[in-house]
Amino acid sequence: MFAESLDMSVLSSQAQTSLSALACDPAHSRGRRFAEAPAPTRNAFQRDRDRIVHSTAFRRLVYKTQVFLNHEGDLFRTRLTHSLEVAQLGRSIARALGLNEDLVEAVALAHDLGHTPFGHAGQDALNECMAEYGGFEHNLQSLRVVDKLEERYPAFDGLNLSFETREGVLKHCSRANAEHLELTEPEGVGRRFIDRTQPSLEAQLCNLADAIAYNAHDIDDGVRSGLISMEQLLQVELFAHYHQQSLDEHPALAQKPRRLLYETIRRMLSDQVYDVIATTRHAVASAGVHSLDEARLAGPLVAFSAEMKSRSSELKKFLFAQLYRHPQVMHTTGQAQQAVNELFAAYAAQPSEMPADYAASADLHRSVADYIAGMTDRFALREHERLTGRKLL
Repeated sequence: MFAESLDMSVLSSQAQTSLSALACDPAHSRGRRFAEAPAPTRNAFQRDRDRIVHSTAFRRLVYKTQVFLNHEGDLFRTRLTHSLEVAQLGRSIARALGLNEDLVEAVALAHDLGHTPFGHAGQDALNECMAEYGGFEHNLQSLRVVDKLEERYPAFDGLNLSFETREGVLKHCSRANAEHLELTEPEGVGRRFIDRTQPSLEAQLCNLADAIAYNAHDIDDGVRSGLISMEQLLQVELFAHYHQQSLDEHPALAQKPRRLLYETIRRMLSDQVYDVIATTRHAVASAGVHSLDEARLAGPLVAFSAEMKSRSSELKKFLFAQLYRHPQVMHTTGQAQQAVNELFAAYAAQPSEMPADYAASADLHRSVADYIAGMTDRFALREHERLTGRKLL
């Protein structure tokens, strides 16, 4: 079923030449919210990717926290490097499955555009601040960024991305938020959360590539930071298996711990990728689907095997307990949340402290959330110090 050849009416020198019947074809995209003439040398999804890369929100990701704050070390991942790693993994898997690489790349690069400064700590604080005003969720905010907040074009707000890219960006959505989206965009990207159908296989793939990427790079960053040790990691079955495999084939790595860590992570990443490819092929064959529309109704098809899912979940739980909840991380988390809470209160009380277009919004609290969510870590800290006279972190 996968990698069947299809004719594409939109061609370019970089176009993927072989697509599965289950892949999203840019020639048959559901289109953009505002009609535009096709680009002469790029298909719709390539155009989306380029708009994302040139956006202000994308550049800000380089100074937004993944786990460690940007100033804590030059080599730790940021939201930008994480997004690049997701795109690389996603494209590799997409090519093997005959899915649309350009769409996967666009979704991967855009999926975290709505993330706040200070990572999940910032999101949690902003959601608490917005509890009485509709809440805050970074995934929905990513869609808001590409649909409204980016201001680059004369004819419309946002980036005017294709439906398929926007669908992939909106990974999660409550029914209440989906129904709100449905009011403004009937049969749009919120509809599947009401009908309980699935997104494209490319969108499903990006969800999984996201998890594969952050599990792997958080191991690397955690060890580099000294907050978790190799000895601790050896209690995790997924890591221990590839660690031993690496030593069996390259005994000299026992004297080179950093290189041994890299080799262990490399093998772990590779096998997870191969597992997803094999499991997805089997799921598609078992479901008997022959088109993208049938795939949307079939339930999740891009997945780990049961064994790999279990091992990956164990690793995720380990990282949550030993890294994300480490006392040192929690200390910075608390200060980061304090910064967001106090910024929100200051701007809500004095909107004139924000740029004029934010201050003039009829929905003040949502505008404050938009402004704070768009900040980099260091800009948020500078603003907090300016408004409160106190320095955090």
